[in-house]
Amino acid sequence: MEEIISILEEIQPDPDYETCETLIDDNILDSFAILSIISELEDEYDIRITPAEIIPANFNSAKAIYAMVKRLQG
Repeated sequence: MEEIISILEEIQPDPDYETCETLIDDNILDSFAILSIISELEDEYDIRITPAEIIPANFNSAKAIYAMVKRLQG
């Protein structure tokens, strides 16, 4: 989880990723940030994030991103 938060902070340093659960809903992360996050996650965790996975529910919080990564590592 710490590595995911580190990736998020590199791309968008302002939010409190420990507590925020509305990263997409509140437009904290834009589409460019999401693409950057996807690229970093795929490289870091050796996973493939398909277009079907690119939904707000998977990117609204660090916890949701973590859960997606764990599921894809599976």
